[in-house]
Amino acid sequence: MIACVDVDYRGAGAIAACVVFSAWGDEQPVEEATVAIDQVQPYEPGQFFRRELPCLVAVLEKIKTPLQVIIIDGYVWLGDERDPGLGAYLYEAMEKRVPVIGVAKTKFIRARAVHEVMRGDSRSPLFVTAVGLTLFEATQRVREMHGEFRIPTMLKRVDQLCRGLTEPV
Repeated sequence: MIACVDVDYRGAGAIAACVVFSAWGDEQPVEEATVAIDQVQPYEPGQFFRRELPCLVAVLEKIKTPLQVIIIDGYVWLGDERDPGLGAYLYEAMEKRVPVIGVAKTKFIRARAVHEVMRGDSRSPLFVTAVGLTLFEATQRVREMHGEFRIPTMLKRVDQLCRGLTEPV
């Protein structure tokens, strides 16, 4: 199974969401979960993982289905593969058992281990990074994800779920 995770911050707290699906081309989830976190770390430049990682781990703990890949909204690597981002920290938190793909909407200028993916009619790429699988494979998988627009259906769904714009299935 494949999971997409995301977090929406609300005051001192947050809502973390997870959408699970079985195949890259799926347009419907098989499982979803949300978790409210009352208190999150304040934002620190260069230390974003300290704020978001506990939220992602909390929502992933609610998922009973074994996962083969986790997709985050963000970067796995902030420079080369010696400069960890949120995805690399999540991979460590998952005891290096579940590969992590980062899909970002904005370019991080220092990122080196990144591929651009064009989807739909968009003139703006998505920026893909990965750990636990090759960058080439991660890029191919993001291209295969359902949706005719720039943002794949499941990534859009998890964003809406954590923002409270839709209810879990």
